[in-house]
Amino acid sequence: MAEVPDNTAVRTALWRAMHVQVDPPPHVLEDELGLRLVAPDADWRSRPDMDPVGTSGFRASMVARARFIEDLVAEQADRGVDQYVLLGAGLDTFAQRRPEIASRLTVFEIDQPATQAWKRQRLTDLDLAIPTWLRLVPVDFETTESWWDQLLAAGFDPARPAVVTSTGVSMYLTKETTAATLRQLSALAPGSTLAMTFLLPTDLLAAPDRSGLQASEKGARAAGTPFISFYTPPEIQELAEQAGFKATQHVSGTALADRYFADRTDGLRPSTGEDFLIATT
Repeated sequence: MAEVPDNTAVRTALWRAMHVQVDPPPHVLEDELGLRLVAPDADWRSRPDMDPVGTSGFRASMVARARFIEDLVAEQADRGVDQYVLLGAGLDTFAQRRPEIASRLTVFEIDQPATQAWKRQRLTDLDLAIPTWLRLVPVDFETTESWWDQLLAAGFDPARPAVVTSTGVSMYLTKETTAATLRQLSALAPGSTLAMTFLLPTDLLAAPDRSGLQASEKGARAAGTPFISFYTPPEIQELAEQAGFKATQHVSGTALADRYFADRTDGLRPSTGEDFLIATT
């Protein structure tokens, strides 16, 4: 068995399962498959980062952003877009959970070779076949290996529109690296869409959420994956426009909260701090 995925990917998968297991319906996203992939110890819900109350805002944020992405991909598929690229796919389970949408696309999941090998093995262990329309694309981001070249080698057609997503990645990259990625993606076929999350500077967060972000930042640093880059919404939009995108839009975490959590009676609501950039070619 290959080494396990990074802690962030595992935590995200477990939070998605926690939403189903501890929050009352309606569920914003129903995903316990990631839990099956991880197969944690029986007492996993006792982990400090799984505290049902203390981490509820983070849990809600994870399911909100995943639901937003899946709604966007479904919308793009209805428009006729038939390629979906996940940059930093982690333990995403869209292809397994939503085959009625995913099978209309060619889905390219890009991530580190160890994570991809681990995920491939776990899918096999669970008797979940990898369909022909799902491509696991291993890329070693720590070398000079080009994710774009690997994507093309996996069958991606740059002449056809695509939807590309990148969630929970930009904070670990320098602004120069993100700018280079945006320049590459701005050359996608007309009608393509990028959805990318970014972290806000601490002073733009709602006051109750600042300590949570600081704790996350401390944990990431201790794990050897420090947060490097934060953006204001105008800054990230300007970066995308300078890279060559024709149009950009900022979607706040608050907007996602209003969209998916407005009618809840349990008080569950995403924490602030991570927003979306939507950019189109």
